[in-house]
Amino acid sequence: MTKKQRSWERRLAAQPDALTVDYVESLSYDTRLYKYDIVGSIAHAGMLAEQKLITRAEFKAIKSGLIEISEEIEAGRFSFDKVCEDIHMAIEAALIKKIGEPGEKLHTARSRNDQVATDVRLWLRDEIEALQGKIGLLQEALVVLAERHAEDLMPAYTHLQRAQPIVIGAYVLSFAEQLERDSRRLGNCRQLLNVSPLGSGAIAGSTLPIDRENTARQLGFADVAYNSIDAVSDRDFCAEFIFDCSLLGAHLSRLAEDWILFSSNEFDFIRIDDAFCTSSSMMPQKRNPDVLELMRGKTGSLYGALMAMLTILKGQPSGYNRDLQEDKIHLFGAADTTRASLDMTRAVVSHTAFKTEHIAAGLRQGFLDATALAEYLVRKGVPFRKAHGVVGALVTLCEKQGLELSQLSLQTFKEHAPAVESDVYECLGAANVVRHYVSHGAAGPQQTKRQIAYWKKHLAQR
Repeated sequence: MTKKQRSWERRLAAQPDALTVDYVESLSYDTRLYKYDIVGSIAHAGMLAEQKLITRAEFKAIKSGLIEISEEIEAGRFSFDKVCEDIHMAIEAALIKKIGEPGEKLHTARSRNDQVATDVRLWLRDEIEALQGKIGLLQEALVVLAERHAEDLMPAYTHLQRAQPIVIGAYVLSFAEQLERDSRRLGNCRQLLNVSPLGSGAIAGSTLPIDRENTARQLGFADVAYNSIDAVSDRDFCAEFIFDCSLLGAHLSRLAEDWILFSSNEFDFIRIDDAFCTSSSMMPQKRNPDVLELMRGKTGSLYGALMAMLTILKGQPSGYNRDLQEDKIHLFGAADTTRASLDMTRAVVSHTAFKTEHIAAGLRQGFLDATALAEYLVRKGVPFRKAHGVVGALVTLCEKQGLELSQLSLQTFKEHAPAVESDVYECLGAANVVRHYVSHGAAGPQQTKRQIAYWKKHLAQR
């Protein structure tokens, strides 16, 4: 780009040093905004024409030129020059070269400050919808897996110790619930960011009679930002988006952690397809769930992006500051990582089998029916705290004698709790326990089947 083309630098007495050019450029990563920059520029030029700030012929030339540039970028024929600094100036310079003076009028009543704020919001609207779509596809994969195991049992864990028996499908659907919250959070973020900063200029608006509501309507924004000072510097939505990605990443990481454990020889609950495992460079017997381990690690990258974004925001004075150029590095990185992790999780879920026979064979371990026995005593009129103590003593007795609760004699039960009757054996054993779950949302087969029906309907409607 020539010195004349870089009109915004004519205030300066010297050409920028090569180090400065490399240090300030963002073209190496903000090119993905080009579609949104062009759409925003066309809307801005259309508004200028309606306000008689440019002619209709000039608007037509600007629009045609921008469309041609978009096609060139899409086809890989566009030459990017880092001297332009960013995608906004690269497109404007190309437009001026292509159509001449009308191109020089495009930036009327507009600053790169409100321009980039608009572009990022437009991009993020689409990105959120794409992520919500990927969340939905992962939820569908979870529902398919849950339906496959709507009656098969597994132990649930608290403190990583065996707790109560549950249906495998209920466990799988717990992740669908977490993902639903993630999708809703992203939707809330999209709603909050859907206001137009375009027309706020550098910080104070413009003395020209522009129509901000016009461009907001053209670009599909729900409203305009009401304060120009805040509009050009607001990146709250970036931090919120990265937080949403971070929490989504935490949920995926928790699934990954479970399945890494479950695929180990010590648990041996699941088998992940070989296509999503690796082996060892030294130990030929190994099947390592590396993609899940990387998923845990990539969640740390999301947290790092969030901390970086918050740090960028916290130290700035009012108005636009160049620090905000760094927002896109962390914003784009978080989006890309989240997309990839959602795709990978869906693939793993779709190619994982629970080893139901092996799991069932181990359900007698850990006194999974202890809580059900305490609740049996409650139904017999025993206060829960007293029932809790009775069952605790019985578990200790069983441990000493190498027995299960269901193997105790009725006489032994009565010695500890006279209220016990012969029907006590109907509530003991994992299969009996899950059949007796009655509370809404419990982890039994009937509740799981209702949840599966709900998710099928909900995801179909979405």
